Amino acid sequence: MDAKELLEKVRKIEIKTRGLSQNIFAGEYHTAFKGRGVIFSEVREYQPGDDIRDIDWNVTARHNRPYVKVYEEERELTMMLLIDVSGSSDFGAVGESKKERIAEIAATLAFSSIQNNDKVGVIFFSDHIEKFIPPKKGRKHILLIIREIIDLVPTSRGTNIDVALKFMTNALKKRVSAFLLSDFIDNHDYFSSMSIANRKHDLAAIQVYDRRDASMPDVGLVRIRDMETGSDKWIDTSSSSVRKAFDKAWYDRQQKISSITARCGVDMVSVTTDEDYVKALLALFHNRGTARR
Repeated sequence: MDAKELLEKVRKIEIKTRGLSQNIFAGEYHTAFKGRGVIFSEVREYQPGDDIRDIDWNVTARHNRPYVKVYEEERELTMMLLIDVSGSSDFGAVGESKKERIAEIAATLAFSSIQNNDKVGVIFFSDHIEKFIPPKKGRKHILLIIREIIDLVPTSRGTNIDVALKFMTNALKKRVSAFLLSDFIDNHDYFSSMSIANRKHDLAAIQVYDRRDASMPDVGLVRIRDMETGSDKWIDTSSSSVRKAFDKAWYDRQQKISSITARCGVDMVSVTTDEDYVKALLALFHNRGTARR
């Protein structure tokens, strides 16, 4: 893609996603993540209705009556986008490619964050860290991020979510709100790193997949290429047993993803490449906002 095409594509994404973030997502984003970045302010005497988990036991012991810790919301949050740029993100049989859909969602999230004067950073990963863009504020920074999402050429085509989560946990000392955007086609174990990352930070997951990832149509004998390994093989899609095995592999992977995210306490939504992602993001934000009220 030459420079002119790249700038045109960035501009189209900005026009679409910036409008969404300003008109729809900014308030929902703030509601979903406010109060997650908090700092200790003071202590005061316990009042009926206070959360007992906020009791400061040291002060309570000194005064022989209960005192609670009071927190105040930090004026700004930091958003980190963990973006899967592995080979499978190039796939798109129905609708856009996963890479294109991830770019739009990431841009929408980024523009939503700057409506609240927050910083945004990105971790691009395959089976290793491809690029790290430290968090900064401003439209120019967001446009830089969008250009990188569109134009970045990964050095590897594999996927390792565990590597990305560990990198974020180790690289970022201050608590952040993070979104993991991936198709989650990954055979590595990432339960431990996800659990640790979500305890230190505030993690949500967005799965972007193509309908052909989930179901194989009956189109006879076809050659299938693994976009991460580059290997080809012929498959007889007219065989019901082949299609059932394919469907079962997808179901088993989805069950694994759901189990891991649930056990780690990570909110997750799934979006296909041919459907409107607005409803899914609004549901994610709304559910988080409701749970934190």
